[in-house]
Amino acid sequence: MALRYEVHPEQPQVRLLKQACDWLHQGGLAAVPTDSSYALVCHLDDKAAVDALRRIRGVDERHHLTLLCRDLSELASYARVDNQQYRLLKLGTPGPYTFILEATKEVPRRVSHPSRRTIGLRVPDHPVTQALLEVMGQPLLATTLILPGQEEALNDADAIEEALGKRIQAIVDAGACPREPTTVIDLSGGGAEVLRQGRGELARLGLAA
Repeated sequence: MALRYEVHPEQPQVRLLKQACDWLHQGGLAAVPTDSSYALVCHLDDKAAVDALRRIRGVDERHHLTLLCRDLSELASYARVDNQQYRLLKLGTPGPYTFILEATKEVPRRVSHPSRRTIGLRVPDHPVTQALLEVMGQPLLATTLILPGQEEALNDADAIEEALGKRIQAIVDAGACPREPTTVIDLSGGGAEVLRQGRGELARLGLAA
């Protein structure tokens, strides 16, 4: 059964986050809160964990997974970003935005889009996620915790435990979080194409709705 770590939503206990990170370093999966919904996360470099994450979500390698980063400098290590893109990223980070960008060689090929060599990246604006990334010391590979056949993300630790308690190793329980997905913007084609309008407001980025 998954171990459940009940943490304060604004001042999470570091010792509990370290325990959750230990599972991730060992190849486990964890459910964690973000500023848009709960997400399923794993270690970027663990192929078995990535495969397990995809199986739970019911998606294949063409589905864009997302790297959760602590800040823009970390994000830039995993994506090729020009000056214009950087200005847009700066407006939307941290925040509920996912940016599709051209991946660098730091991103394992198996987790980027197979034909486009792109990856989703974002800097979440949630104290628990930020603290977890700080303890982890590197980005986490993530996907919204939506189960196959469902339209909404799981947003309650009890429901997550009931549905996935035997398939994941850790649940970081910080209470309910927003249930609206991120706004997804594709910057890989030279412009800014809005693929999904979610919680992040386009006006904040200077884009028309």
